[in-house]
Amino acid sequence: MQTNHIDVVNARILVVEDDDAMREFIVLALTRMGVRKVKECADGTVALQLMGSFWPDVVLTDIHMEPMGGIEFVHRLRDHLTVEFRKTRVIFMSADSSRDVLKEALSLGAYGYIVKPISFETLRVKIEHALSPVDRKLEISPSRQH
Repeated sequence: MQTNHIDVVNARILVVEDDDAMREFIVLALTRMGVRKVKECADGTVALQLMGSFWPDVVLTDIHMEPMGGIEFVHRLRDHLTVEFRKTRVIFMSADSSRDVLKEALSLGAYGYIVKPISFETLRVKIEHALSPVDRKLEISPSRQH
């Protein structure tokens, strides 16, 4: 059985995570996957500043951070004047799996939502999904919103 494997070597990935240990784990996991171009920061304010110089293919962002959390950061990306910023593929990461947070994250066109703690395999699958040439955003099924 053969599987399609997405080449992640040349992907540009921005990690936005306020917990130092979690950020270090994610960066190391990405390096282990073969990703060579990784930038990291601790909140959405710094992430917005990095966007113009780094132009990531994928952003991995935590939800609850100060002074700017992941939801607000992605809202600003989606409203940005630069079209490429608005189209940035985002994967949210959080220990918060509440329905309201998940619904808001997915409404922003997320390509993934990873509930912490994060496993290497889950991270790999979500990164490959986001890098796929097929536009496969996650959605909440209308039948589940009753």
